[in-house]
Amino acid sequence: MINRKIFFLFAILFISANLFAQNAASVCSAAKIRSFNRLQKLAKVNYPGDETIDVTYYKLDFEITADPDYINGYTQIDFVSLQNDLTNFFLDFADGRQVDSVVMNGAQLNFVYANDKIEITLSSALAQNEKASVKVYYQGDPESSGGFGSFAFETHGAQNTPVIWSLSEPYGAMYWFPSKDTPADKVDSSDVWVSCADNLYAVSNGTLIAKKRIGGGKFQFQWKNHYPIAGYLISIAITDYAIYKNQFEYEPDKFMDVIHYNYPENLGNSRKSLLDETVNMLDVFSEKYGPYPFLKEKYGHAEFGWSGGMEHQTCTSIGYYAESIIAHELAHQWFGDKITCADWHHIWLNEGFATYSESVYDEVKYGKNQYDQDINSEMGNAKRAVGSIWVQDISSVSQIFNGPRSYSKGAVVLHMLRGVLGKETFFNVLKTYLADPDLAYGVATTEDFQAVAEEVSGEDLDYFFSEWIYGENYPIYSYEWGYAPSDQGGYNCWIDISQTQNTNPTYFTMPVQIKVITTGDDTYHTFFNDKMNQTFAFQTDSEPLTIQFDPDNLILKRISSITEAFDENGNPHIFKLSQNYPNPFNPSTKITFTISEKSYVELALFDMLGNKIGTLVNEVKNPGNYELSVDLSEYNLSSGTYIYRLTSGKKTAAKKMIFLK
Repeated sequence: MINRKIFFLFAILFISANLFAQNAASVCSAAKIRSFNRLQKLAKVNYPGDETIDVTYYKLDFEITADPDYINGYTQIDFVSLQNDLTNFFLDFADGRQVDSVVMNGAQLNFVYANDKIEITLSSALAQNEKASVKVYYQGDPESSGGFGSFAFETHGAQNTPVIWSLSEPYGAMYWFPSKDTPADKVDSSDVWVSCADNLYAVSNGTLIAKKRIGGGKFQFQWKNHYPIAGYLISIAITDYAIYKNQFEYEPDKFMDVIHYNYPENLGNSRKSLLDETVNMLDVFSEKYGPYPFLKEKYGHAEFGWSGGMEHQTCTSIGYYAESIIAHELAHQWFGDKITCADWHHIWLNEGFATYSESVYDEVKYGKNQYDQDINSEMGNAKRAVGSIWVQDISSVSQIFNGPRSYSKGAVVLHMLRGVLGKETFFNVLKTYLADPDLAYGVATTEDFQAVAEEVSGEDLDYFFSEWIYGENYPIYSYEWGYAPSDQGGYNCWIDISQTQNTNPTYFTMPVQIKVITTGDDTYHTFFNDKMNQTFAFQTDSEPLTIQFDPDNLILKRISSITEAFDENGNPHIFKLSQNYPNPFNPSTKITFTISEKSYVELALFDMLGNKIGTLVNEVKNPGNYELSVDLSEYNLSSGTYIYRLTSGKKTAAKKMIFLK
């Protein structure tokens, strides 16, 4: 979830939300933090749910009223026992609601509702792998109970029309329906049946299979989701929506509805034009990642009451409209919804991938330069990250949805992996990951993604994931380089790469690319830097002029120092005498030279026997580059070869020139 180019977390937590209007990822991050921090009960969260049951299905059937704010109904939970002789289990359900009964096979079960749990005692023990189903009947008044937290009652428009919506990530499902509130336990399918006033329209996951008038001035909306879904992705959004539709042609003559539910006062031409872009994004991501995961149902947006986006499966809830956030939330349908992080330690598998997808879309639509600008911006944010991308404290929502770390640095890791593997292999990794039969429509950890990346690429990437996901910070490089003419022609070159000592890891292992600017064709060289201090040798055909370190910005890094052109003896090549031009000449030519320190400088002319003919320069000079125009007509020279020699301090260089009379 998101706003674009992520701001520092302290801004997320303490500065007005208006600051996030330029960044999809920060909108997602800030809004999720704000939404759940309203609960003020995070310390009570029981995670990761009851490990003795595997929940396979939810059905939510309730009536919602906005005056008074109230919910009344039941949740059906189908599950499988994971142990023999299961006699009791619990469901996560936040304190403050009223639980009327728990029913199984038409009979009421004993239960205790306290400490954010419903402890349920079965009438008879279940065997391992035995299936069962319970219905929990409940109701509540959010005003008297202190708030459902992830379930909001607000208004919009001049008529103050009610708008009711949910946002359950990461631990909020338990605030409005009993569940096993962990992303690790995805159900096979779900139903959401909502009854509300007949001037309102209720939106949820999947397909609307029925809209029924039920009397009392109410409609019942029956939504069916046919795909596996994590509990936090089950959603509702209710108000007097104005519906705007597109269609996505995913195969020739095969179409999927793209449905947008808007506050009527906001559905103008600019909104429609922006929403139309969703179809183009579906094309791009389908090509890059594989087919849209929920083709049998829909995709779209439901406008709701805060300035962010939440990737509810098949229908993103959105309150801030921009191209970047639309791309981000759509990408979540692949990364986060089709494959969900197994726990919140690995949230980067959701948010880092969605943030990176913004740049993937920009690269297709606007070109590589825009992609590079995006990544450079994400790198600036990622450098503010504190701690490892693997979230160490998942009891803190602000740690889970840390903008610089989970979003920007997560995205930059994917950019760096693309640099390591190459573009074609990288996108093949993403497609293979999403199609993996053990992961698709299920959950994954970083290790699962790493295993796919290694299988597809054939490379051992343990160094990469260990340092970038479980390590902290980024490399700080310094380098020295130099060259000397080779006896075989061309130039023998070297570069000495050093890193400032880090905490974890002590130093970073990465392939490092350099670009050598020469007097001829520029050359690229890649070195596998796996030591804190390391020297690499290479050759060029033409004389090197300078070096660009990581020219394509493939590594999150900082360069602390650059020392150019030192030879193996420590003598700087920036003391340099160039070949005169033109050569041969008569009577004038130009000589250029560079000195590295303030010194007495002599430039003298000699014949081939070593006899000094004249002095062209004889004075103290500051470090720098010099060009001298020389007219040798005064020396009355004969045609032939001569030597000009430069002396600066203890350094000397000489070259031949040809004079033609």
